[in-house]
Amino acid sequence: MNLNYVTKTEDLVPVRNVLISVADKTNLEEFIPGLLTLLPKINFYSTGGTYTRLKTILGRNAATVLHRVSAYTGQPEMQGGLVKTLDFKIYLGLLSESFNNEHRNDLERTGGITFDMTVVNLYPFAETIAKADASLENARANIDIGGPCMLRASAKNFLRVAPICDPRDYSAVLAELRATRGCTGLKQRFRLARKAIKHTALYDTAIASYLEEIDPEKDLDLYSLSENME
Repeated sequence: MNLNYVTKTEDLVPVRNVLISVADKTNLEEFIPGLLTLLPKINFYSTGGTYTRLKTILGRNAATVLHRVSAYTGQPEMQGGLVKTLDFKIYLGLLSESFNNEHRNDLERTGGITFDMTVVNLYPFAETIAKADASLENARANIDIGGPCMLRASAKNFLRVAPICDPRDYSAVLAELRATRGCTGLKQRFRLARKAIKHTALYDTAIASYLEEIDPEKDLDLYSLSENME
């Protein structure tokens, strides 16, 4: 198996393109205008309900700085939002390394961009299963796929990407951007990456623990079974 080992990277990375998709929209009203004030040339790429919220927050600025992920990838969202960000151009933009010529060639070939920051948090699985009337289907529908993938990719590439999974980190990120004239530092990106990996690990653990308690002999009865549709 061929792996990329990096020996050279950047400390300060200018934030130009932000990929944002959040279930918890707490404090976006302060964070997004704060980013725009510090970084007037910033671009936000977003999906679904997050896109709608950002459009409201940004107002007239949305026309120039807010972009739908589907417009960037050229692929519409799957019905129900099941596939929105699982696309080669998205992960090329998250995982490409600054000093890798082949990665730069891939970006040029696809018309791709690099994402410098991701703002992602996950479907509320734990909150859903904690409800008294929660069903297996409620739980299944709230298993996030794209969110953990984006966070893990961003965290893996902390060399260049700042992954933010907790709204409580917004103020510290803005403070660093203010101090560095619009850049994230390597140490900050690493701290955010460590937190993002822990966040996805706890999320998967909650799902696995819940599924362990499901008895397939009786708890699958909520589904009506049909013949093969072929």
